[in-house]
Amino acid sequence: MATPHRIGSDQIQPAIHQLAAAIARRHPAPPPVLLGIANGGIALARRLAAELPGAPCGVIDGSFHRDDIEHHPIPKEFAPTQIPVDVNGATVVLVDDVLFSGRTAKAALDELFDNGRPAIVELAVLVDRGGRRLPIAADYCGLTVAAAPDQKVVVALDPQDPRNDAITYDSP
Repeated sequence: MATPHRIGSDQIQPAIHQLAAAIARRHPAPPPVLLGIANGGIALARRLAAELPGAPCGVIDGSFHRDDIEHHPIPKEFAPTQIPVDVNGATVVLVDDVLFSGRTAKAALDELFDNGRPAIVELAVLVDRGGRRLPIAADYCGLTVAAAPDQKVVVALDPQDPRNDAITYDSP
């Protein structure tokens, strides 16, 4: 029987600070372009941008590039790609809330390369839950959780009050 599990703000906030610090150490100047993968990565990208002065922040939506679009239709809260600067030759960090199969990150990469040719592309995630189906790994990872393939890991970042942030999932 699975046990409900909750990670609160007391663990999420330090994980976000750790992600921002790791990105800043690797790319002190100029700061990289942060692109939140729609929809889960947008709030996290904005949080990271707030800690990385001068980092351009935008949205990347790879919905139309997914190889499993019949199982993951375009969500009602569709957030179109909005890249604030030219990505040609830039350092870009794709940002997502949860890394699972790798399909979302791959679709975001396809969308990114439809918009230019960055020099470097990295991936930052708040939660790595394992279960990769593609050879994709995060360059920056805040938290790791053990979740079975059929379990859902839900990240809720409250834009008004980070004290309400939570990650929920069932642990085996």
